[in-house]
Amino acid sequence: MSKLYKKILISLAAVGPGLFLIGYNIGTGSVTTMAKTGAEHGMELFWALVLSCVFTFVLMVAYGKVTLVSGKTALTNIKHEFKFGWVLALYILIALIIGELLALMGVMGIVADLVQEAIRLLFNERIVGRGWIILVLATGLYLLLWFGQYKTFEKVLTIFVIFMGLSFIVVFFMVSPDWSVIAKGLVPGIPDTPGAMGLAAAIAGTTCSAAVFVMRSTVVAEKGWGIKNLKAEKKDAFVSAAMMLFLSGVIMAVAAGTLHVMGLKLDNTVEMIQLFEPIGGNAAAFILILGIVGAGLSTIFPIVLIAPWLIADYTGKPRNIHSTQSRILIFVAMLFAFGSVFLEQRPPALMVFSQAFQAVILPAVAIPILLLINRSKLMGTNKANIRENIGIWAVVIFSFITTYFAITELLT
Repeated sequence: MSKLYKKILISLAAVGPGLFLIGYNIGTGSVTTMAKTGAEHGMELFWALVLSCVFTFVLMVAYGKVTLVSGKTALTNIKHEFKFGWVLALYILIALIIGELLALMGVMGIVADLVQEAIRLLFNERIVGRGWIILVLATGLYLLLWFGQYKTFEKVLTIFVIFMGLSFIVVFFMVSPDWSVIAKGLVPGIPDTPGAMGLAAAIAGTTCSAAVFVMRSTVVAEKGWGIKNLKAEKKDAFVSAAMMLFLSGVIMAVAAGTLHVMGLKLDNTVEMIQLFEPIGGNAAAFILILGIVGAGLSTIFPIVLIAPWLIADYTGKPRNIHSTQSRILIFVAMLFAFGSVFLEQRPPALMVFSQAFQAVILPAVAIPILLLINRSKLMGTNKANIRENIGIWAVVIFSFITTYFAITELLT
């Protein structure tokens, strides 16, 4: 047993950056989007998830490879390798920070709603204010970030990701979804219903997220990897993308095989708990709550680190989350966690908007890496081969399609 435990720990250590990005990517927004998609359209939009995960793998490898070869992170390379690159790098920095702060409001609001629902179920309809729940969670996370190191976050995220994954898998078998409906829905298509294109864009925005690729270069650098770790970097990216596909697919399948069969719609995360409770009982509801809360908390870590890490990336300064500047930036980010308490929009609405925002800025992240990885002066003999170029070109085309979907949906 101890040998198996050690092997698991060694395997997890080998995919540290990937676990960090799984924790970021599979959050409350992903859960809500995948469950809503499954409930409304079955598995018909599963193709969008598959493509998003394949393209996520392609860009993760590309961004990681450029960092391993150059020794520099994404925004630093963009800033110095292109004429007026500082403008593009600054745009990416600002756009990602704004998008992530919007996401933080949605994530923390949804987590607070779920904790509130769990308290209500456990303590005989007792209601605790969302603001108090957010205050406790934000304080705890801030203290952990104040005293912790990257390796600490990696371990905490490992626990969250494993717990999240197990929770979704257990619920999948507890609710016994209709396998025939799941299989039938795997035929690719775009449903001819309002909001279908928006969901396809949201799937891309929450999975093939621009922030993931820029952060990828940072977490690879934080791991201390060099060009000798190229194989490990590719393996790590594959495990990360595969886990994203598996977990997101399980959530979509649960909703497709239960809610879709029953003709039920899904508009928010708490509603998902209430809909699944009569199907799988209180146990399924609690496990689902714990899984989604784990997903939310694992997302918050990377979100609040984005501003200090990206600013350090842009300015070329060392990453130090314990510096005065970083602690101030993290504190400000935590203040945004209270946004859902004061805004009229419900947390899921904030999540959908932030995901669409991510989809719109994807081309600005995909095109620069295509140019950088083909630059002989920067990459030397490690320039992209034909297969890598085909993959990145496919991502660029995909990014414009999902941007069109997102803009079309936001304008309607």
